[in-house]
Amino acid sequence: MLQSNPQQIDRTRLPFSLQARPDQAEGPGIGELIKLVLAFLRRQYVVIIVTVALASAATLLYLRMVRPTYVAQVQILLAGPRPQFVQQQSFLTEPQIDVPYIETQLQLVRSRATAVAAINQLKLTGDPDFKASSSWLPSVLHRIRTKEAHPPEEPQSDPPNQPSEAVIAAFLNRLSVGRIGLSHVIEASFTSSNAVRAAEIANAVASAYINEQLNAKFESGRVSTSWLQERLRKLSDDALTAERAVSAFKSQNNIVSPGGRPINEQQINDLNARQVAARAQTSDAEVKLKRYEDILQRTSPTSGAPEAIGPEVLQSQIINNLRQQYLEMTRREADWSVRYGRDHVAVVNLRGRIRDIRTSILEEVKRLAEVSRNEFEASRQRQQELEKQLAQAVSQSGVTNSAELTIRDLEGRAKSLRTLYETFLQHYMSSTQQETFPISEARVIFPAVPAQTKSKPKTIVVLAFGLLGGLALGIGLAFIRDAMDRVFRTSSQLEAALDLPCLSLVPLVTARKQQKLIARSQQADEDLNQRKISTVPEIHRAVVGMPLSRFTEAIRSIKLAIDHSPTKASNQVIGITSALPNEGKTTIAACLAQLIAHSGKRVIIVDCDLRNPSLSASVVPKAAHGIIEVANGSRTLEESTWRDPRTNLAVLPAVRRGSLIHTSELLSAEAIHRLFDNLRQTYDYVIVDLPPLSPLVDVRVTAPLIDCYVLAVEWGRTNIDVVKHALHTAPTISDSLIGAILNKTDIKAMTRYDAGRRDYYNDSHYVRYGFSDS
Repeated sequence: MLQSNPQQIDRTRLPFSLQARPDQAEGPGIGELIKLVLAFLRRQYVVIIVTVALASAATLLYLRMVRPTYVAQVQILLAGPRPQFVQQQSFLTEPQIDVPYIETQLQLVRSRATAVAAINQLKLTGDPDFKASSSWLPSVLHRIRTKEAHPPEEPQSDPPNQPSEAVIAAFLNRLSVGRIGLSHVIEASFTSSNAVRAAEIANAVASAYINEQLNAKFESGRVSTSWLQERLRKLSDDALTAERAVSAFKSQNNIVSPGGRPINEQQINDLNARQVAARAQTSDAEVKLKRYEDILQRTSPTSGAPEAIGPEVLQSQIINNLRQQYLEMTRREADWSVRYGRDHVAVVNLRGRIRDIRTSILEEVKRLAEVSRNEFEASRQRQQELEKQLAQAVSQSGVTNSAELTIRDLEGRAKSLRTLYETFLQHYMSSTQQETFPISEARVIFPAVPAQTKSKPKTIVVLAFGLLGGLALGIGLAFIRDAMDRVFRTSSQLEAALDLPCLSLVPLVTARKQQKLIARSQQADEDLNQRKISTVPEIHRAVVGMPLSRFTEAIRSIKLAIDHSPTKASNQVIGITSALPNEGKTTIAACLAQLIAHSGKRVIIVDCDLRNPSLSASVVPKAAHGIIEVANGSRTLEESTWRDPRTNLAVLPAVRRGSLIHTSELLSAEAIHRLFDNLRQTYDYVIVDLPPLSPLVDVRVTAPLIDCYVLAVEWGRTNIDVVKHALHTAPTISDSLIGAILNKTDIKAMTRYDAGRRDYYNDSHYVRYGFSDS
């Protein structure tokens, strides 16, 4: 009956939410998936709720136990603006703000020196946040790194003002430094359990960093000042020595002039200047003389008007006055000639005076020309004399060329040393002034203030994380639990796993229903005065006491499957077995027999579970003999058969006397075969309560006796692999199986496992047709 295809996935090993029914070979659709998810949640909601509750409780406990932490931030600006006079006098170069520089400053803020300075400033050695118990992990990591970087040395005690390594490690672990975007601003954050303390420490870190910068700058300035002082002393000596050498050389070679230049060079320069001036004077005198001579050639005492005199002559005051008189006489002569006539005595006198004035002007011009001639001669002589002197000076300058080269070299060296000395002196003065006015390249632009809210733990975030984590964990555990649920839950699962039809889902009869059944049975027993079987378990009476119940209808389904099984023409002898003990096979056999007997058929139930005759113990506990005695011939069938007076059900018990070893030999004996042949002739149905397939082998020898088998599987308990293995080891039994039943089924829970058939398990359909479990 059992066939497996290695190319096919075993769907029974998947979670119920992924197991498709046989009518869903291509997998479920969207709507079916939603139903499967909802069914999964209905099955595992307890696990999910419990996990979420535990996670929430753990989260609340964490929030209750963990100490809150507060973060304070301080912002530091690198390379702040410096005073103009400091920039002009600074001897040290200005730092270039680039990525390596900023990274260096970040490391300086997080350095041990900054940490030690802040710890000592605020006396944090005894602070609870920095004790070894609260910072063991950073301390251990720091010690490991130290041992890896350096060989082990003898332990040394910390200096008096030096905090321990654990405190420093804890401090640095709480300090974080970073750059804000691409700006020149550094943000230092410190975490502490006290908001005010966090702000104080953050500000102390910034102050320690800035103080360290100032100290470093001051130390650099002090070193540079000391070096400048030594250098100035040497430069002063060198410059003085060079100047003395220049003075001595000039004195020795007699080349010192009042202007500080060599005398030959000064003399030549003076002569050149004088010669140029003399040439200019000579040229001017010659031009003036030529003009006067030109005027004399063009002018005569009897002809020529004073208007022809050039502007150079008019500069003479005498000529200018004579010219004014000449003009006035000329105007009168013209006026009187018109008035008195040209031959009038007065007019003639005026003409005489005009000639005298012209003669005077001409004489004055001659005198000026003679003066210009004298000046020209003097200038030319002076020019010639200067040319001679310059030629003599140039001829003498070649003698002193080597001395001039030496003096120039000495003067250049002395001047260079003096210039260098003055430059160093200026830097020395500015460096000395900066020692009294230290300026740092960094400043605090936003000091830390106490935080108003805690940074860790974030209550809402932690609660949300706890709830979501608990929900995810709960769903994961539920999925694992669902996947590991290797028991039978649905009829489709049973059919897919065993390749057998599911004959019925026999519901679990609760204790409350059994109490009602006991009351009805007692009432019925009181009405019946004759009983052969005095003690019948109430569950065996369920089909009689509750004929309109779901339980009875499930037993009827088993009978219907037996009567209409297509495997054999007649199923007169029916064996009820199970894979494991305590799956309810005895109850199913007894109820099936009671149902058939209650319908008027001749029915006998035979207890063939010889090693554990639970049917006999519950129905006829006082029986003294049974099937074994009938088989060995010590008792007859009639003497060993018990009857239920209400249904006329016959019971052939099995009486256990001591330990039975060869039970399989007994069941396969010829006497048992004859007994069953007799039962076939006497009764319409023979219901056989067989032992379980595992761990016994007794049921395997009953194949010649039984027409068909019914396998009872307990819902939610029996493992699928166990049932498969049991049927695999008993092929003769599996070939005669007409089907299996799910016994002790929780009908209400079935809606969580078989989402596609929820309406099938609704009791309202049974009520509609008069069925009731009450």
